[in-house]
Amino acid sequence: MSQLPVTESDLHGYVDGVLPEARRAEVEAYLAGHPEESERVVAYRRQNEALRARYAPVLEEPVPQRLAARVERRQPVLRYAAIVAWVTLGGVAGWHLHGLQAERRTEATAWPHRAAIAHVVYSPEVRHPVEVGADQEKHLVNWLSKRLGAPLRIPHLGDLGYALVGGRLLPDERGPAAQFMYQDARGQRLTLYVRVNPEDSRETAFRFAQERNVGVFYWIDRKLGYALSGEIGKDELLRVATAVYRQLNP
Repeated sequence: MSQLPVTESDLHGYVDGVLPEARRAEVEAYLAGHPEESERVVAYRRQNEALRARYAPVLEEPVPQRLAARVERRQPVLRYAAIVAWVTLGGVAGWHLHGLQAERRTEATAWPHRAAIAHVVYSPEVRHPVEVGADQEKHLVNWLSKRLGAPLRIPHLGDLGYALVGGRLLPDERGPAAQFMYQDARGQRLTLYVRVNPEDSRETAFRFAQERNVGVFYWIDRKLGYALSGEIGKDELLRVATAVYRQLNP
Protein backbone atom coordinates (compact mmCIF):
# COMPACT_ATOMS: atom_id res chain seq x y z
CA MET A 1 0.00 0.00 0.00
CA SER A 2 1.20 3.52 -0.82
CA GLN A 3 2.51 5.64 2.04
CA LEU A 4 1.03 8.79 0.52
CA PRO A 5 -1.37 10.58 2.89
CA VAL A 6 -5.02 10.81 1.90
CA THR A 7 -5.75 14.42 0.99
CA GLU A 8 -8.91 16.47 0.49
CA SER A 9 -8.42 16.05 -3.27
CA ASP A 10 -8.34 12.27 -2.82
CA LEU A 11 -11.66 12.38 -0.96
CA HIS A 12 -13.32 14.44 -3.68
CA GLY A 13 -11.80 12.20 -6.36
CA TYR A 14 -13.16 9.17 -4.52
CA VAL A 15 -16.64 10.67 -4.34
CA ASP A 16 -16.51 11.57 -8.04
CA GLY A 17 -15.25 8.10 -9.02
CA VAL A 18 -12.13 9.36 -10.82
CA LEU A 19 -9.37 7.78 -8.74
CA PRO A 20 -7.24 4.97 -10.17
CA GLU A 21 -8.23 1.56 -8.86
CA ALA A 22 -5.18 1.22 -6.60
CA ARG A 23 -5.65 4.66 -5.05
CA ARG A 24 -9.37 4.07 -4.60
CA ALA A 25 -8.59 0.95 -2.56
CA GLU A 26 -6.17 2.94 -0.40
CA VAL A 27 -8.77 5.63 0.25
CA GLU A 28 -11.36 2.99 1.17
CA ALA A 29 -8.93 1.44 3.64
CA TYR A 30 -8.26 4.88 5.11
CA LEU A 31 -11.97 5.64 5.46
CA ALA A 32 -12.58 2.32 7.20
CA GLY A 33 -10.30 3.49 10.00
CA HIS A 34 -11.48 7.11 10.09
CA PRO A 35 -15.26 7.27 10.66
CA GLU A 36 -15.34 11.09 10.78
CA GLU A 37 -13.77 11.29 7.32
CA SER A 38 -16.18 8.62 6.13
CA GLU A 39 -19.08 10.80 7.29
CA ARG A 40 -17.64 13.71 5.28
CA VAL A 41 -17.59 11.51 2.18
CA VAL A 42 -21.24 10.66 2.76
CA ALA A 43 -22.02 14.38 3.07
CA TYR A 44 -20.15 15.14 -0.18
CA ARG A 45 -22.17 12.47 -1.95
CA ARG A 46 -25.41 13.95 -0.68
CA GLN A 47 -24.34 17.35 -1.94
CA ASN A 48 -23.55 15.83 -5.36
CA GLU A 49 -26.97 14.18 -5.42
CA ALA A 50 -28.61 17.53 -4.66
CA LEU A 51 -26.69 19.12 -7.52
CA ARG A 52 -27.62 16.32 -9.92
CA ALA A 53 -31.28 16.57 -8.96
CA ARG A 54 -31.22 20.31 -9.68
CA TYR A 55 -29.17 20.39 -12.91
CA ALA A 56 -29.46 17.03 -14.68
CA PRO A 57 -32.79 17.86 -16.39
CA VAL A 58 -31.13 20.79 -18.16
CA LEU A 59 -29.05 18.38 -20.22
CA GLU A 60 -32.26 17.27 -21.91
CA GLU A 61 -33.03 20.78 -23.12
CA PRO A 62 -32.16 21.86 -26.68
CA VAL A 63 -28.93 23.74 -27.21
CA PRO A 64 -29.48 27.54 -27.22
CA GLN A 65 -29.83 28.98 -30.72
CA ARG A 66 -26.72 31.10 -30.35
CA LEU A 67 -24.66 27.93 -29.79
CA ALA A 68 -26.47 25.59 -32.18
CA ALA A 69 -24.54 26.41 -35.36
CA ARG A 70 -21.22 26.10 -33.60
CA VAL A 71 -22.17 22.87 -31.87
CA GLU A 72 -23.39 21.21 -35.10
CA ARG A 73 -19.89 21.42 -36.53
CA ARG A 74 -18.43 19.50 -33.61
CA GLN A 75 -18.24 15.83 -32.73
CA PRO A 76 -21.00 14.40 -30.49
CA VAL A 77 -18.67 14.38 -27.51
CA LEU A 78 -17.93 18.04 -28.01
CA ARG A 79 -21.65 18.73 -28.36
CA TYR A 80 -22.24 17.18 -24.96
CA ALA A 81 -19.35 19.17 -23.50
CA ALA A 82 -20.81 22.38 -24.93
CA ILE A 83 -24.17 21.67 -23.29
CA VAL A 84 -22.50 20.94 -19.96
CA ALA A 85 -20.46 24.14 -20.27
CA TRP A 86 -23.64 26.08 -21.04
CA VAL A 87 -25.35 24.65 -17.96
CA THR A 88 -22.35 25.36 -15.77
CA LEU A 89 -21.94 28.93 -16.90
CA GLY A 90 -25.59 29.78 -16.61
CA GLY A 91 -26.61 29.72 -20.29
CA VAL A 92 -29.43 31.91 -21.46
CA ALA A 93 -30.18 33.64 -18.16
CA GLY A 94 -30.26 30.26 -16.38
CA TRP A 95 -34.04 29.86 -16.66
CA HIS A 96 -34.09 26.37 -15.16
CA LEU A 97 -32.19 27.32 -12.03
CA HIS A 98 -35.16 29.12 -10.43
CA GLY A 99 -32.96 31.04 -8.01
CA LEU A 100 -31.49 34.52 -7.83
CA GLN A 101 -34.51 35.59 -9.76
CA ALA A 102 -33.57 38.79 -11.57
CA GLU A 103 -29.83 38.23 -12.00
CA ARG A 104 -27.63 36.13 -14.23
CA ARG A 105 -25.81 33.47 -12.25
CA THR A 106 -22.29 34.84 -12.42
CA GLU A 107 -19.69 34.02 -9.80
CA ALA A 108 -20.99 36.95 -7.77
CA THR A 109 -24.40 35.28 -7.49
CA ALA A 110 -23.48 31.60 -7.76
CA TRP A 111 -22.03 31.30 -4.29
CA PRO A 112 -25.31 32.20 -2.50
CA HIS A 113 -26.85 29.39 -4.55
CA ARG A 114 -24.20 27.01 -3.22
CA ALA A 115 -25.00 28.26 0.27
CA ALA A 116 -28.67 27.37 -0.25
CA ILE A 117 -27.75 23.90 -1.48
CA ALA A 118 -25.52 23.36 1.55
CA HIS A 119 -28.40 24.46 3.78
CA VAL A 120 -30.76 21.96 2.15
CA VAL A 121 -28.20 19.16 2.44
CA TYR A 122 -27.21 19.61 6.08
CA SER A 123 -30.07 21.32 7.93
CA PRO A 124 -32.28 18.16 7.98
CA GLU A 125 -29.51 16.06 9.57
CA VAL A 126 -30.42 14.70 12.99
CA ARG A 127 -27.28 12.90 14.17
CA HIS A 128 -24.58 14.76 12.21
CA PRO A 129 -25.74 18.26 11.29
CA VAL A 130 -22.26 19.70 11.97
CA GLU A 131 -18.66 18.51 12.14
CA VAL A 132 -17.78 20.42 15.31
CA GLY A 133 -20.41 21.21 17.94
CA ALA A 134 -21.06 24.46 19.77
CA ASP A 135 -19.42 23.00 22.88
CA GLN A 136 -16.09 23.30 21.02
CA GLU A 137 -16.66 26.80 19.69
CA LYS A 138 -13.10 28.02 20.21
CA HIS A 139 -11.68 25.04 18.33
CA LEU A 140 -14.28 25.50 15.59
CA VAL A 141 -13.33 29.14 15.05
CA ASN A 142 -9.59 28.45 15.06
CA TRP A 143 -9.91 25.47 12.70
CA LEU A 144 -12.11 27.18 10.12
CA SER A 145 -10.13 30.43 10.30
CA LYS A 146 -6.98 28.48 9.51
CA ARG A 147 -8.60 26.61 6.63
CA LEU A 148 -10.08 29.76 5.06
CA GLY A 149 -6.96 31.82 5.73
CA ALA A 150 -8.95 34.61 7.35
CA PRO A 151 -10.00 35.36 10.95
CA LEU A 152 -13.62 34.30 11.47
CA ARG A 153 -16.11 35.27 14.15
CA ILE A 154 -19.24 33.38 15.11
CA PRO A 155 -22.31 35.56 15.68
CA HIS A 156 -24.43 34.68 18.71
CA LEU A 157 -28.16 34.86 18.09
CA GLY A 158 -29.60 33.78 21.42
CA ASP A 159 -31.44 37.08 21.82
CA LEU A 160 -33.32 36.24 18.60
CA GLY A 161 -34.10 32.72 19.76
CA TYR A 162 -31.44 30.87 17.74
CA ALA A 163 -28.74 28.86 19.48
CA LEU A 164 -25.49 27.83 17.82
CA VAL A 165 -25.44 24.13 16.85
CA GLY A 166 -21.89 24.14 15.47
CA GLY A 167 -20.19 24.30 12.12
CA ARG A 168 -18.41 22.49 9.34
CA LEU A 169 -15.97 22.91 6.47
CA LEU A 170 -17.38 22.99 2.94
CA PRO A 171 -15.91 23.19 -0.57
CA ASP A 172 -16.48 26.43 -2.46
CA GLU A 173 -15.74 27.28 -6.08
CA ARG A 174 -12.48 28.99 -5.11
CA GLY A 175 -11.44 27.00 -2.04
CA PRO A 176 -12.77 26.11 1.40
CA ALA A 177 -15.86 27.69 2.93
CA ALA A 178 -17.42 27.53 6.38
CA GLN A 179 -20.98 26.83 7.46
CA PHE A 180 -22.35 27.73 10.89
CA MET A 181 -25.71 26.30 11.92
CA TYR A 182 -28.30 27.71 14.33
CA GLN A 183 -31.54 26.28 15.71
CA ASP A 184 -34.52 27.69 17.58
CA ALA A 185 -36.71 26.02 20.20
CA ARG A 186 -38.99 24.56 17.50
CA GLY A 187 -36.09 22.96 15.66
CA GLN A 188 -36.09 25.53 12.84
CA ARG A 189 -32.56 25.87 11.50
CA LEU A 190 -30.61 28.68 9.86
CA THR A 191 -27.16 28.39 8.30
CA LEU A 192 -24.51 31.05 7.77
CA TYR A 193 -22.20 30.30 4.85
CA VAL A 194 -18.85 32.14 4.88
CA ARG A 195 -16.35 32.22 2.05
CA VAL A 196 -13.30 34.23 1.12
CA ASN A 197 -14.08 37.06 -1.28
CA PRO A 198 -11.67 36.97 -4.27
CA GLU A 199 -11.38 40.78 -4.18
CA ASP A 200 -11.27 42.81 -1.00
CA SER A 201 -14.49 44.83 -1.13
CA ARG A 202 -16.26 47.35 1.07
CA GLU A 203 -19.64 46.41 -0.38
CA THR A 204 -22.07 45.68 2.44
CA ALA A 205 -25.50 45.97 0.81
CA PHE A 206 -27.79 43.02 1.46
CA ARG A 207 -29.13 41.10 -1.50
CA PHE A 208 -31.87 38.51 -1.44
CA ALA A 209 -32.26 35.26 -3.37
CA GLN A 210 -35.03 32.68 -3.27
CA GLU A 211 -34.08 29.08 -3.97
CA ARG A 212 -37.45 27.29 -3.97
CA ASN A 213 -38.46 27.42 -0.30
CA VAL A 214 -35.05 28.57 0.96
CA GLY A 215 -34.47 32.31 1.34
CA VAL A 216 -30.91 33.66 1.26
CA PHE A 217 -29.68 37.08 2.34
CA TYR A 218 -26.09 37.56 1.23
CA TRP A 219 -23.51 40.32 1.34
CA ILE A 220 -19.79 40.99 0.94
CA ASP A 221 -17.75 42.66 3.64
CA ARG A 222 -14.13 43.27 2.68
CA LYS A 223 -12.37 39.90 2.51
CA LEU A 224 -15.34 37.70 3.31
CA GLY A 225 -18.72 36.90 1.79
CA TYR A 226 -21.67 35.86 3.94
CA ALA A 227 -24.93 34.11 3.04
CA LEU A 228 -27.65 33.46 5.63
CA SER A 229 -30.09 30.75 4.53
CA GLY A 230 -33.34 29.56 6.05
CA GLU A 231 -36.83 28.30 5.34
CA ILE A 232 -38.47 31.19 7.14
CA GLY A 233 -40.18 34.42 6.08
CA LYS A 234 -38.15 37.08 4.32
CA ASP A 235 -38.73 39.68 7.05
CA GLU A 236 -37.57 37.32 9.80
CA LEU A 237 -34.53 36.27 7.79
CA LEU A 238 -33.63 39.92 7.23
CA ARG A 239 -33.96 40.59 10.96
CA VAL A 240 -31.47 37.82 11.70
CA ALA A 241 -29.13 38.84 8.86
CA THR A 242 -29.09 42.40 10.23
CA ALA A 243 -28.17 41.10 13.68
CA VAL A 244 -25.39 38.97 12.18
CA TYR A 245 -23.99 41.94 10.31
CA ARG A 246 -24.05 44.18 13.38
CA GLN A 247 -22.20 41.61 15.45
CA LEU A 248 -19.55 41.21 12.76
CA ASN A 249 -19.22 45.01 12.46
CA PRO A 250 -19.61 46.41 15.99
